Amino acid sequence: MSSPTKDVAAEKWAPAKISTDQAEYIAAPSLTYWQDVRSRLWKNRPAMFGLAFIILLIGAAIFGPSLSRHTYFEQDLKLSNIPPILELYQVGADTPEPTYFFLNSGNFKLYATDEHGVLKSILRTKRKDLMKKRHIYEFGEDLVYVDYSQLPPRILDGEENPIENFGTRWNQTYWFGTDSLGRDVLVRQLYGARISLTVAFIATLVNFFIGIFYGGISGYFGGNVDNIMMRIVEVIATIPLTLYVILMMVVLQSGFISIIVAIGTVFWVDMARIVRGQMLTLKNQDYVDAAKTMGAGTWRILTRHLLPNTIGPILVTLTLLIPSAIFIESFMSFIGLGVSVPMASWGTLTSEAVETLRAYPYQLFFPAAAISMTMFAFNFLGDGLRDALDPKLRT
Repeated sequence: MSSPTKDVAAEKWAPAKISTDQAEYIAAPSLTYWQDVRSRLWKNRPAMFGLAFIILLIGAAIFGPSLSRHTYFEQDLKLSNIPPILELYQVGADTPEPTYFFLNSGNFKLYATDEHGVLKSILRTKRKDLMKKRHIYEFGEDLVYVDYSQLPPRILDGEENPIENFGTRWNQTYWFGTDSLGRDVLVRQLYGARISLTVAFIATLVNFFIGIFYGGISGYFGGNVDNIMMRIVEVIATIPLTLYVILMMVVLQSGFISIIVAIGTVFWVDMARIVRGQMLTLKNQDYVDAAKTMGAGTWRILTRHLLPNTIGPILVTLTLLIPSAIFIESFMSFIGLGVSVPMASWGTLTSEAVETLRAYPYQLFFPAAAISMTMFAFNFLGDGLRDALDPKLRT
């Protein structure tokens, strides 16, 4: 049997020649833990989409209402239920200044606009023919009938022929339309984002401190201290969170401050359990024994050694608690236990829009879409942080 190396040239077995200055060369740059976390998070597209959406939403909630000429409480019943998409009609196309208008199917009235969809004013009817169920408008020598004898209403010319629409335009005056009281839906949406995000962030911040230190103390000391503290947590956890918040809101009365207090007093339970579990694992590590040997006190061990090593699970839990708080606040406002009118949150906007869902579905679409997209964004970010902070996934 021939040797498998008999045809290999001798110079192929020679040692590789590496210069001295390249002997210690490392192909990949050395990254710190947080640099590696940032790099992996940046590569996670859903997480970055969620982060970008959250930053955009926060910016819009802070600066958006101040940039609009409308307010969240300003009412004009003449402009109620104006849709965000306008189906324009044109009269006097042969004249130097043709008239553009659209029909509000809610009150069967015509509103003057320009050709780009900028709302001007409500048009006055020349007369109303109640027998034939029609409104009659006069544009110079031209007559326009709004026939609502059958739904949807029709727009007819003077010879009672249907008028073809000029085209659809986005409402340039009220981008998201108006509600049943003539208030701008966009500004109320932005103000609702401000209320919902403020409630969520404050409640989560309270939970952050209570949950971390409660769970940290329970897990670090263990024994009877842990048993007593965890029994308290279990008693709180046996009551459904939504029911507990409703009971708290009934006692405290509905309002912005009350809902923050109600959510903040019970929302820390999950955080405490997670931190306790991490503490039970980390308190037996060698670096904790070394700190005790060097005379470090309990407070220093907790704050300088144990809690920083639990920051990964804490951050992930924190990002997942925020959408839950937003959902609870929206639900409380939806059933009438949230912020008081005329203040708006996503829950109150949803509650008001349910009554007019069939006629004006856009009023429900915008707050429902905001709640859904915000919860998706925070969950995407939480999943991305979970993967990025896991040292086992480091490549």
